[in-house]
Amino acid sequence: MIAIVGAGPAGLAAAMTAAQGGEEIVVIDSAPRPGGQYWRHLNQVEGYKSGRSEKYFEALRERKNVIHISGAQIWSAVPGENSITLNYLADGIESSITVQKIILATGAHDRAIPFTGWERPGVMTPGAAQALLKGHNVMAGQQILITGTGPFLLPVAVGLAAAGADVVGIVEAHSPLRWLMSPVALALNPQKALELLYYIRKIAKYKLKIRFNQAVVAFDGKSATIAKVSKDLTTKKIVSKVHCDVVAAGWGFSPDVTLGGILGCKQIVDLDGTVIFAVDNHQRSSQPNIWIAGEATGIGGADLALIEGRIAGLSALGLGISLRLRFQRYRLQKFARALQVSYPVGNGWQGWLRSESKVCRCEEVSLGEICSSVTELSANDARTSKLFTRAGMGMCQGRICSRNVSEIIGVQTQCQVTDQERIAYSNRPIAAPISLGALTDGIK
Repeated sequence: MIAIVGAGPAGLAAAMTAAQGGEEIVVIDSAPRPGGQYWRHLNQVEGYKSGRSEKYFEALRERKNVIHISGAQIWSAVPGENSITLNYLADGIESSITVQKIILATGAHDRAIPFTGWERPGVMTPGAAQALLKGHNVMAGQQILITGTGPFLLPVAVGLAAAGADVVGIVEAHSPLRWLMSPVALALNPQKALELLYYIRKIAKYKLKIRFNQAVVAFDGKSATIAKVSKDLTTKKIVSKVHCDVVAAGWGFSPDVTLGGILGCKQIVDLDGTVIFAVDNHQRSSQPNIWIAGEATGIGGADLALIEGRIAGLSALGLGISLRLRFQRYRLQKFARALQVSYPVGNGWQGWLRSESKVCRCEEVSLGEICSSVTELSANDARTSKLFTRAGMGMCQGRICSRNVSEIIGVQTQCQVTDQERIAYSNRPIAAPISLGALTDGIK
């Protein structure tokens, strides 16, 4: 049996491919419906090629050799000699399943960086605003400002506007001219120009305003302060205030590497400081019988995730990978690298903060407290600062703030954050919270 963890584009492509080989497949996903963040919807949500998900959903529904376990949160994994046991929580009940092979397609979540007021009600990530709309047909607010960097801002803004939201603007931190730095990637991916044209038309249709080289640096609950920023996000000057009740701020994505980390899969640090898994040309991890596909091997978008999922499915069946698939992956990987070049996230954002600005929202730890842990208590990494300040000890277990804390301490100590530290703060011994009551019920 092959277990596929995650039902986003990578997981669905892997499931459809592996199922065609006749293997017994189980797809385990934490969401109530398949599709991941990209295809999560109750009904059709406006977006580029948004209808292509149906063939994957159909395979999940109609293939007799595919079992779909939805709403299941895997909290631990235990490798055996020739098998792997996955322990998961579904409907409040702890269960387990033992399989011979695993394809991890655990995806990613929005990366957030702090600004003064980001702990206020109304501040969320673009992915959260999109999830409310796609998953529940709920508008995040009455007047929504989209900010941050990267192409993901466009489908979020267009989707919200199409649903009737008042999107008061899109604030992009970088210039679109940065794409001229990646001519090979553009030449290899002409279809991306069609996608851009699609969103340009939609932006014109809904009369959305875009600001470039600017960022939201503060929010008081009623209006967002917008500043002109340099390429490393250093503030140049305050340019305006925009009235809004929601600020959706996103700065790329952070892969979910928790489960693969528990299973001992080798991790590396990508060029932009993101922790990802090392895989070979067949999407195999460093551990036997474990394949990894999608954002956990490097942020690249749905198109790359679909190709990697297909390759992982074929490899798990012991089949060869065609040159066509390999080339498709190569050109999309080139585009993914161009995304890193075009939308970097430098450490200039630290200049947006005041001493009292919160960095860890869960535990309400301020910039001043983190800096004091360095200057007064000699903390020299995020883990030590956490012991002094509780930064990273809240509900998210540091998933949101640990990287930011490390970057702050790195600037304070004038030392680069090491790869070892980046990998350490990205991993947790338990993949998801589970109560002792649910755990004992499962044992019974």
